[in-house]
Amino acid sequence: MIAAMAKEAPDPQAVVAALVEQRREFVAFVERRLRDRAAAEDLVQEAFVRGLERAGQLRAGESARAWFFRILRNALLDRARRTAAGERRLAEVAARAKAAAQDEEALDRVACACVARLAGTLSPNYAQALQRVELDGLPVRDFAREAGISASNAGVRLFRARAALRLQVGRACGSCAEHGCLDCSCRQPTE
Repeated sequence: MIAAMAKEAPDPQAVVAALVEQRREFVAFVERRLRDRAAAEDLVQEAFVRGLERAGQLRAGESARAWFFRILRNALLDRARRTAAGERRLAEVAARAKAAAQDEEALDRVACACVARLAGTLSPNYAQALQRVELDGLPVRDFAREAGISASNAGVRLFRARAALRLQVGRACGSCAEHGCLDCSCRQPTE
């Protein structure tokens, strides 16, 4: 008697046709939650694909409409989870980048203060060359014109200024200069 009361399993093609007829309603349902028409269209399309793969799971007597709304709700939940996970990852990356930038800025301040102090102990020609080219970013040719010397002479002066500064940093900072002046505890250079 129970078997006689049960309806036949729905025809998958009839289910698809019924769902396609109600597509606008499904898109409106999703759009109200996402507040984005294009995203709603995409999500309904993905849900249709899932629905087609699972059309055989629709039980006899079950409403195709109600069944598909469950698929849509699950798709919305999956999307919310993915979005939340992506936002958490972005926040973590941003926090790490900010911390790295702060560490780099602190290191630059320490290293630049030390190097600037030591550059002041060089001859005025060398100090000027380093200041204008390395710190101010002036091209070597422009520095040469400014100093009234040839470009090749300016290049040599800059090379020698860098070597002299490297020597001063080595004297003042000792072994920490060999390791990139990390955790520097420099002492004043002894003349």
